[in-house]
Amino acid sequence: MSQDFEFDLKAFLANLTERPGVYQMINAQGVVIYVGKAKNLKRRVSSYFVKQQQAIKTQAMVEQVARIEVTVTDTESEALILENTLIKRLNPRYNVLFRDDKSYPYVFVSTAKDYPALSFHRGAKRKVGRYFGPFPNAGAVHQTLQALQKIFPVRQCADSVFNHRSRPCLQYQIKRCSGPCVGKISATDYAEDVRLTLMFLEGKSFEVIEELGAQMESAAEALEFEKAAQIRDRISALRAVQSQHLINQPGSQDLDVLAVAEQAGQLCVTLMLYRGGHLWGSENYFPKAATQGATDEVLAAFISQHYETHPIPKTLLTSEKPDDQAWLVEWLSDKKQQAVQIKQATQATSKGLAQLALTNANSALKQHLTQKSTQQDRLNALQDVLMLPVPPKRMECFDISHTMGQQTVASCVVFVDGVPMTQQYRKFNIEGITGGDDYAAMHQALTRRYQRLKTEAAVLPDLIIVDGGKGQLNQAIEVLKNLELESIPLVSVAKGEGRKAGLEILYTPNDDEGIDLEADDIALHLINYIRDEAHRFAITGHRARRQKAQTQSALETIEGVGPKTRKALLTHFGGLEQVKNAAASELAKVAGVSAKVAQRIYDHFHGD
Repeated sequence: MSQDFEFDLKAFLANLTERPGVYQMINAQGVVIYVGKAKNLKRRVSSYFVKQQQAIKTQAMVEQVARIEVTVTDTESEALILENTLIKRLNPRYNVLFRDDKSYPYVFVSTAKDYPALSFHRGAKRKVGRYFGPFPNAGAVHQTLQALQKIFPVRQCADSVFNHRSRPCLQYQIKRCSGPCVGKISATDYAEDVRLTLMFLEGKSFEVIEELGAQMESAAEALEFEKAAQIRDRISALRAVQSQHLINQPGSQDLDVLAVAEQAGQLCVTLMLYRGGHLWGSENYFPKAATQGATDEVLAAFISQHYETHPIPKTLLTSEKPDDQAWLVEWLSDKKQQAVQIKQATQATSKGLAQLALTNANSALKQHLTQKSTQQDRLNALQDVLMLPVPPKRMECFDISHTMGQQTVASCVVFVDGVPMTQQYRKFNIEGITGGDDYAAMHQALTRRYQRLKTEAAVLPDLIIVDGGKGQLNQAIEVLKNLELESIPLVSVAKGEGRKAGLEILYTPNDDEGIDLEADDIALHLINYIRDEAHRFAITGHRARRQKAQTQSALETIEGVGPKTRKALLTHFGGLEQVKNAAASELAKVAGVSAKVAQRIYDHFHGD
């Protein structure tokens, strides 16, 4: 959409309404780059143009804005709905977009029939009967139906099959159906199985077990041992299902648990659905539009987009407070025509559920980052960015970790085809350098690593990555030159402003000015993923070394003092503190401690 006048931002903001609505930020090419909602349009839009803008993403976006268009709405809920519609239609660059157009599946029970059946259902609920769900995916529905077959032999065949049977089918033979189609079970007994099935699907599995237990005892008292054994097997199967799906404590609550994870510039939202106290499955969602937005903004975007078309539970439990939580609660409640809660975990049970969802989100994100199809695209992109002859099949990355220069550890992580090979990770305890000299630490780690690989004629990497700026890169260049391995490609990763992901600068031996990639560049995502893994491994190694140093006896570091001597000293003086306070002459009285060793021990604690 073109315009014939110059956009006057100051005048626009001065005259902007304070009513709720939606605003669209448009660049010089007429492309909508961001869509947002606001309770107060004037206040919200003006906030983007304050001098001190903290968010890097917001700064980059605002610099591109050529004009702004607004649409006023009567209510805040209408603004939220319009925002979702525009985001899905326009796919703005700076919005988080979750493509989730599929409908959820349900378990359908045709209770209007004389002999009700269980079946998979997706789509409009036009058939007469009971619907249970939603389930996150078809697999969860089929898993539930299979479990129910083992507990309650209610038919799962189509009506067309049921109405034309003349003899029992295979399901009857393997005891997965009671055979109502050919009169193998009375209408009363079948109705009882259906009733218990409905109770189970309503989340009343404990009540079902109690009823079955009473029936088993009655059958045993009546000497109907075969019937009692069948009921016992049902109870066992039901308890097995409970152990897989039940929340920590019995209950009948319906809630969705949401958690968002972030790694290497990628995001994942995990949704876990609990119905009637049972976990019915989970689903992972990855934003289609790249963003550097905060996780609370991502969570809010998911809630507003997902529940626009999907069933809303009474409670949403989130790993953190989403942006505009009060607004979302009001919108969800209006949409459901019933009070809806969004809350964060405060009790042990809810904390466990939130942590489980977060664990799933992190696991799914890690799996997503290491998928081969995705990784090949990233490897190809990295090849182009660094101008490599071929995509780097094997990459090794180094990082340094220490606490105020003490217990310095260098890590080396290995990635093959973009996937971490944890069994090939190595760490180096750095010795003989000035505390805190990261350059010397990097020099030592690289020398030890590639001197050994060269000596052993082992496989060399196609790309070496070092965490740091030009200084660390120069150390790597010097090491490889000394070892005559300068043909191996090198890149260093310098942290960006505020150490925020997506703002890193890449340096290579042939590029002094650095390569500044866009935050959503898939090559940068891969580099960040590898760098973060090296950082994690270095910190883990350093902490282990630090802990060992803290718990190690001070006597263990003294030359000439072995295990027997340490034991003798501690036994004689009654503890390490008494050894420290002893004079050299007193130390020499201990069996096995010479005057020379006694003086060395004294000097260790008191100085020369």
